[in-house]
Amino acid sequence: MNLKSLLHWSYIFPILSLVYYLFGIVDDNSWLAGLGSLLLISSVLAAVHHAEVVAHKVGEPFGTIILAIAITVLEVGLIVSLMVAGGKETNTLARDTVFAAVMLILNGILGACLLVGGIKFKEQFFARTSGNMALISLVAIVVMTLILPNYTTTELSATFSKAQLIFFSIASLVIYSTFLMVQTVRHRNYFLPESDDEPHADPPSNFISTMSLIFLIVCLAVVVVMAKALSPTIESVVHNLGAPQALVGVIIAAVVLLPEGMAAIKAARRNQFQTSLNLALGSAIASIGLTIPCVAVVSIIYEMPLVLGLDIKSMILLALSLYTVMLSLNRGKTNVLYGVVLLVNLFAYIFTVIVP
Repeated sequence: MNLKSLLHWSYIFPILSLVYYLFGIVDDNSWLAGLGSLLLISSVLAAVHHAEVVAHKVGEPFGTIILAIAITVLEVGLIVSLMVAGGKETNTLARDTVFAAVMLILNGILGACLLVGGIKFKEQFFARTSGNMALISLVAIVVMTLILPNYTTTELSATFSKAQLIFFSIASLVIYSTFLMVQTVRHRNYFLPESDDEPHADPPSNFISTMSLIFLIVCLAVVVVMAKALSPTIESVVHNLGAPQALVGVIIAAVVLLPEGMAAIKAARRNQFQTSLNLALGSAIASIGLTIPCVAVVSIIYEMPLVLGLDIKSMILLALSLYTVMLSLNRGKTNVLYGVVLLVNLFAYIFTVIVP
């Protein structure tokens, strides 16, 4: 690797962000907070760059899995750090963030991919079976972890008892691990993108791939600590706007999903919708299937209350999103209408969060 490669922005900005955090520059100054926000976003963009380098090296579908797990590590790190720091006041943070992630992925990322691909190519094709497998897994985990708590009778206020929390955390892990095995071993061919005629760059060297893997880990750590440091500023802005606390979960989810969203949209623009679908649905399953067990462990260890059940409005929006995605993916090909409808669903969700 020459000096020019070492001066690439994807190496510089994570280091600058780490310096910003280590020197404790974060304070109530709005200019410094704004600088921190820009560095945070740059670290997220650097993470997606390094994740794409690693993904290019290992190939599909392992590349999309690496990015999905990286995003989940980000999400879990943010939620756990804020839960431990905030105590009982953050008992709904995990629910709000996971729900926001699912809604942003299903309506935002998938909708944007459908819209971009529909505009550029009119129709794009993918393996319908892969979408069905992912949606079956996602629906099962969503219902068990975000809806069922409202109807269990051992505990009140949309919460699981300790035994229930352990059981459904294990159930989520079983479903996710089985989906991962199917995606990578048993039926890997369902998730492979169709070959295209576009020229592709040669895979990166082992040294560049190793550097990207190291900096991917660095970027993920930097984003977690930076977001934690900037969280009081985010909460203050939300409070000053008079918006509900659930908006914090939306902001956290939007930050951690930015790399994945960009990678999925870029794949759709290359007429590789199968890769976009793998990224979107795979990360939705990882987001909820891995995050809930992790926060459950934290909740049990620190004896913190954990509210998981959604309210009626959220359950209606979730059902609408899942049903729309199922109908959009049931034919194995896409068009622009599906993307527009999903994006309208997204705006309706965000609007009702701000104006409940």
